Amino acid sequence: MASQENDILFNVRELLEPLLAGKGIELFDLEFKGQGKNGVLRVYIDKEEGVTIDDCALVSRELGTLLDIHDMIPGSYTLEVSSPGLTRALRNPGDFLRYKGKKVKIKTNKDFEKRKIFIGRLLEFKDGLATVETEVGNFSIPYVDIEKANLELDF
Repeated sequence: MASQENDILFNVRELLEPLLAGKGIELFDLEFKGQGKNGVLRVYIDKEEGVTIDDCALVSRELGTLLDIHDMIPGSYTLEVSSPGLTRALRNPGDFLRYKGKKVKIKTNKDFEKRKIFIGRLLEFKDGLATVETEVGNFSIPYVDIEKANLELDF
């Protein structure tokens, strides 16, 4: 089952990336869950100036047509296209560089100064270290020790 899902995701990615590149949109994430009438293909898109509803509708329409033509997904399924959201995951060093200056929440896989969760402003990402300014001071956290990181809402 997982192999079939991986094949579907690989094939969809092959169709989707050229489609998005021509529109200045990047693929943030892709997932396929369920099967038959319960199958759901979720496509998360992003772009520098932010994703609009029109972007999602356009990608949904064009990808839906391509998927129908190539008949890549057996049975019926639901296609969902959206942005990664305001509290999107930071999944690679490029994301840390891109969101410098933003409020983040970082969870580490080991203790740093008796804590594993750091919420504050991302000051910089350099030499494999994410430096976060929190209410109690600055912390430089090795990227390899970050279990999970997300943007936080900043009011």
